[in-house]
Amino acid sequence: MEIEQTLARYGATSFASGWQGSKAVVVFEAHKRRVKFILPLPDKAEFKKDPRATWRVVPESVAQEKWEQEVRRLWRSMLLAIKAKLEVVNSGIATFEEEFLSHVVLPDGRTFGEWAKPQLDNAYERGHMPPLLTSGE
Repeated sequence: MEIEQTLARYGATSFASGWQGSKAVVVFEAHKRRVKFILPLPDKAEFKKDPRATWRVVPESVAQEKWEQEVRRLWRSMLLAIKAKLEVVNSGIATFEEEFLSHVVLPDGRTFGEWAKPQLDNAYERGHMPPLLTSGE
């Protein structure tokens, strides 16, 4: 809820959040861009083991509590990241695009970061930049 309030305070025009399986998502629109943050959620099974003794199993209620605590920590981290980026933009240190570029949603539904990462990896593997614009032929 605090993420939604923060986004509204900085001028976002829409907001949605949800989860499916092992991922949560925050989507919002601001500065005429749709932005998406994916939050990987921890596997509940990781919290069923006693870290001091691998053969010992933690009671289900304790495992659930530890898992929920970790999920809250991750959401707080996401809030801090978004809030910091918005404050950097608001302060004029960087533009909205500079701060949120990798999370901007493209027309095909992928984020710019999801689209660009394989191209960046390829550029480094080959040792040269791909052409920025094609000739259209």
